[in-house]
Amino acid sequence: MKTHWTTDSIFYHIYPLGLCDAPARNDFTSAPVPRLEKLHEWIPHLRELGINALYLGPVFESTAHGYDTADYFRVDRRLGTNETLAHLIQDLHRNGIKVILDGVFNHVGRDFWAFRDLQQNGESSRFRDWFQGVDFFARSQLGDAFRYEGWNDNFDLVKLNPHSPEVRDHLFHAIRQWVQEFEIDGLRLDVADCLDPQFMRDLSTFCHSLNPNFWLMGEVVHGDYNHWANPAMLDSVTNYEGYKGLYSSLADKNYFEIAHTLKRQFGQGGVYRDLTLYNFADNHDVNRVASSLKNKQHLYPLYCLLFTMPGAPSIYYGSEWGLEGARTPSDDRPLRPTLSLNQLREASPQPQLPEVLARLASIRLNTSALRHGDYTEIFVASQQFAFSRTTPDESIIVLLNCAPTDAPFDIPVSLPNGTRLVDLLNPADEFHVENGRLRVEKVYSCWARILQFSY
Repeated sequence: MKTHWTTDSIFYHIYPLGLCDAPARNDFTSAPVPRLEKLHEWIPHLRELGINALYLGPVFESTAHGYDTADYFRVDRRLGTNETLAHLIQDLHRNGIKVILDGVFNHVGRDFWAFRDLQQNGESSRFRDWFQGVDFFARSQLGDAFRYEGWNDNFDLVKLNPHSPEVRDHLFHAIRQWVQEFEIDGLRLDVADCLDPQFMRDLSTFCHSLNPNFWLMGEVVHGDYNHWANPAMLDSVTNYEGYKGLYSSLADKNYFEIAHTLKRQFGQGGVYRDLTLYNFADNHDVNRVASSLKNKQHLYPLYCLLFTMPGAPSIYYGSEWGLEGARTPSDDRPLRPTLSLNQLREASPQPQLPEVLARLASIRLNTSALRHGDYTEIFVASQQFAFSRTTPDESIIVLLNCAPTDAPFDIPVSLPNGTRLVDLLNPADEFHVENGRLRVEKVYSCWARILQFSY
């Protein structure tokens, strides 16, 4: 597949209903409140981090959490108006930050206008074919005079019928408006693993007809990512396999897990070598990575790996300060908090972490091999890991140590004797190849080295 702008991107992920302190539920009568304006003050922070792409979502009118859409054409009144969003995206673009929004096309909320018509008019509703599994010989679990399908047996989320031409026209018309009015650069497709494959093929054709560089990234948790990310469908998917290995390899003192994942995905003959997967340590649906790590110092080698592995790295808002947050069986709001930028700067669990992430971002953005290079595993032990990223013009060797003590590395390399390697992460240090081996006396505890050699 061709190289895309996302290969050179570092993403930031914001859940705006949470960050901007929106009410938990939409009353559908209040005047719009431009809470999205709060995000303008975050733009300098994003630039300091080296962010050049933002995943912002969901933003359209909904009942509660944003994934229960009520109107695809109107920004959620709890966040502002369409003009509020357009102004924000213009400001982001002026600062060199591309924007992708959530595309929630598998289901809608019960307040979606066509579903309300179905509730009111029953069998005579002209929208009865817009939804899956409508059956007027049974009642729904929520007391409606008909049965319908809910996503994952959640009947607050009404499944759309992807085979309805009217549904497709409605959704594609909304996307056209988003591109024309907001000038978005792409979409993250919610529950893409539940979407109809032909719908996604048609969606891809339509979106790329509007903008050949438009990016379609799908939320996929399990399965072969090539089923969704391929030339006919999506450009990328969420790398949940990599996500799991990022934290559990540290929590379990087992770098073999993430090493196996990266070799399978991106090594010689790797199944996703031609994909730029969306890599993340946490998001709005899973526990904050700081809550998943027993040793909070492991955040540092974790992000060193996230920024040097193949794919596009993403930071979830607030996690750059090491914030914790864990969901409960009935509440995911701890994952999606309201945050104050000033308060975070004054007091946070890991005040040095944002500066480290900014350094990693700068290294990645200025190092072609980390963005485009092949991946080769060099060495793996329970708490140490080494790999290379290579282009025809440059080699990078990454050394990771998550042990509580400093560790030496003595590894074989395919570089000429005397080759000088400069540590981009620790600029005062350099090393030389001797007899086909690279010996580094010390990689500091819970830290890394990013060694560069240019041909």
